[in-house]
Amino acid sequence: MKFNPADNIQDLQFFGEFGGVNPSISDSSTYTFISAKTMLDTFEGNTDGCHLYARHTTPSNLYLGAALAAMEGTETANVAASGMGAITPVLLQLVGAGEHIVSSRTIYGGTYAFLKNFTPRLGITTTFVDITKLEVVEAAITAKTKVLYCESVSNPLLEVADIKGLAILAKKYCLKLVVDNTFSPLLISPAKLGADIVCHSLTKFINGSSDAVGGVVCGTIEFINDLRSVHDGASMLLGATLDSLRASSILKNMRTLHIRMKQHSLNASFLANKFEADGLKTVYPGLQSHPSHELFTSMMNTEYGFGGMLTIDAGSLEKANELMELMQQKNIGYLAVSLGFYKTLFSAPGSSTSSEISEDEQKEMGLSDGLIRFSIGLDNDISRTYELMKWCLKEVGILQGDRNN
Repeated sequence: MKFNPADNIQDLQFFGEFGGVNPSISDSSTYTFISAKTMLDTFEGNTDGCHLYARHTTPSNLYLGAALAAMEGTETANVAASGMGAITPVLLQLVGAGEHIVSSRTIYGGTYAFLKNFTPRLGITTTFVDITKLEVVEAAITAKTKVLYCESVSNPLLEVADIKGLAILAKKYCLKLVVDNTFSPLLISPAKLGADIVCHSLTKFINGSSDAVGGVVCGTIEFINDLRSVHDGASMLLGATLDSLRASSILKNMRTLHIRMKQHSLNASFLANKFEADGLKTVYPGLQSHPSHELFTSMMNTEYGFGGMLTIDAGSLEKANELMELMQQKNIGYLAVSLGFYKTLFSAPGSSTSSEISEDEQKEMGLSDGLIRFSIGLDNDISRTYELMKWCLKEVGILQGDRNN
């Protein structure tokens, strides 16, 4: 049968302790053992059916992890207190002093800063490449390389990674392919395309209500157990533990993820086509003009669309800021970082979410001052939203024409 991530989530059935339709929340930081030997076995890694300490696992976190593993089609998953709390332990578990990472040049600013500024202190180096060019990726691989790292759809330029092609390279050189799938849950299933490890910031689309921070690592049982090891597991020892109450709320929000992603995609596609027709420089994977439109189409789980993220270029940071302030005043959405909220969010990534990247490097990768990144909301009448956005674009002079029309 064809892999369908939403069906996998729907088919999970967890009962609460007293027959509740939601699993009971484990509100404990530590757990008892019937015998001292069982505690010893747990410290030695034999953890089936036992919980040691909330930094290691909790029942609530395991329920959420099971749902996320089902969504991505991996053996299991480990949740963390943030997206960065998921990504950084993965890289530190896989790569050590004197070793090397090949990474996409366009990734979340926090991940970029970690690889560019922090891991060199540990003797780990990274080469940043145009991930859309497999020959460039392969040329950057050395005898010291351990990981290929990318985002399915990159932040903020919306470049699309050829996950199948990267997986072939990873296997050829005995590397691990790590894919951040935050921008495209349900849309793309990296593990089914050959990725070894899939990460998400749960803060964004998966939770969907901008009220919680979380992350996840989806992979094999062996690798997740390595991350959780009390002796040398990076997730266990770095301690980015997701609170059980938050895990429970995120799990409940996952039940509507398929509905939300379809509406995000529908609205973003409508706006992207309108903006492009208006003559705006618009980037959206669902547009024929996107250089990786066919690649995205070949990888996608079709019914969920091309996602809720798009960019336009306002021409300058001043115009971008003027436009975003006006759109917020007109209640189109919020001038705010992050994504996946029910209202539209917009920001100029060059001076916000990607500000860790130097100006020269931003120019080299095509991140212009006037770029605005939109996370399109769940608006019921997107044509109404478009007309208001078009008025704002005319009001600030990005589009020409009669502002009363």
